[in-house]
Amino acid sequence: MNTLTTTNQNIIRRGFTLIEILIVVVILGILAAVVVPQFTNAADDANDAAVRTQLQTLRGQIELYRAQNAGDPNLSGTGWTDMIDGNYLMSSPSNPLTSSATVAAAPAVGVGWVWRDKSASNTTKGLYGVNADGTEFAD
Repeated sequence: MNTLTTTNQNIIRRGFTLIEILIVVVILGILAAVVVPQFTNAADDANDAAVRTQLQTLRGQIELYRAQNAGDPNLSGTGWTDMIDGNYLMSSPSNPLTSSATVAAAPAVGVGWVWRDKSASNTTKGLYGVNADGTEFAD
């Protein structure tokens, strides 16, 4: 009998109390609440950076097209065909924010890129990105 009582007391001493377990769970919950929102922002920041990089590359290729062809590609009419056929691009670029390669004259939901005059007084065309909500991407 004495041996059994001693063994049970040792087992009880080795375990955690309910209060200790609850404290650990609360601490883990607080840490998760602090860390999780930072990861969701990181994904949005990565998509923004990807669009900025793509815009920079696409604008450079459009400038090269302009220099070699003395005019703008017909992005609003034929999409990316002039750029692909002229070996300026390998394929139609997809906007990471909208998952669309569509080129339009104005931003809208489902449109990937906007090809329009840079300003009301300037007839030089410019390429702009579109956000998932259909607004123009500010770069």
